[in-house]
Amino acid sequence: MSVAKRGKNPSRRPRGRPRLEDVAEIENKLLDVALQEFMAHGYGGTSVTRIVSKAGVSKTTVYSRFASKEDLFHSIMQKQVERLAPATLLNSGRGKPDLEEGLKSYANHMLELSLEGDFLGVNRLMYSESHRFPELGAAAAERTRLGIKRISEFVRDCAAHDNIPCRDPEAVAEAFILMIRGWYTNILLTNRRVSAKQRQQWVDSAVRVLSSSREEW
Repeated sequence: MSVAKRGKNPSRRPRGRPRLEDVAEIENKLLDVALQEFMAHGYGGTSVTRIVSKAGVSKTTVYSRFASKEDLFHSIMQKQVERLAPATLLNSGRGKPDLEEGLKSYANHMLELSLEGDFLGVNRLMYSESHRFPELGAAAAERTRLGIKRISEFVRDCAAHDNIPCRDPEAVAEAFILMIRGWYTNILLTNRRVSAKQRQQWVDSAVRVLSSSREEW
């Protein structure tokens, strides 16, 4: 037997459990490839086989991390939610909560991101294909539920700080989230371009109208 055959290959990865950073790198790559496939071919037109091919991994690698195409899409949505960092937006780095400023900050940031890049692509996909794939509607509903939960907690904090009771923070939060969703859907369906100034003006008006009835909350 030659020395080359007996010796160890220094470039070969040691066997055993993969490192955490390697696992994270593989999962991020799979999600990035899956996102591009979803945006290029739609949810129904995307296959795990093509994702595997584009990512350069095996199906075993994919299914050991994501149980299905639905799970891949759900994980993409979760990454988007994490990128929004709503808690920071609502408090704006200040020690005390400010209801109007927090709601404006949240709405402007949400709408700014949702009107561009992969956020816009994923939203268009959900609106166009949710009637055929209920899992897309379920993913959108979960994102809405999370938004309502975070806003209702912020409303409670503001009520306690300002000593203005709020009987139903969840209803206020739902009205706020669906108000944003309605404006966004109208822009999306009419395929209009909106300037930052136009968006900010609408947000200012919407928050002012909502908060004007605060005593009745």
